[in-house]
Amino acid sequence: MLIHLPIVILTSLHAIPVAGALPKFDIARECGFESGTKEEQERCMTDETQARDRLQTEWTQFPRSARAQCNQDTSASDGIFSYVELQTCLEMERDVKQERDVSQTSK
Repeated sequence: MLIHLPIVILTSLHAIPVAGALPKFDIARECGFESGTKEEQERCMTDETQARDRLQTEWTQFPRSARAQCNQDTSASDGIFSYVELQTCLEMERDVKQERDVSQTSK
């Protein structure tokens, strides 16, 4: 009877698409590339951690196309992966869409 338990567990799990998940960046490694003082590196770590935490809560609110585009754009820049850059890109995409929607409805 216990043989069927893994099957029951697997069938009850919801499939989560990997492409839909927040990417995982190595914050310590990326901030280690920052030239400067220890305080600047610590500030980098704080900024990246805060951006990652905010993105974790807001990730699904951004359209899939914007997430894919911004992830590609921020990953392509000098091989540095930054949650701050990803967050900025997504917020800009959202703001442009909102402005476009407002201008279309006010015509």
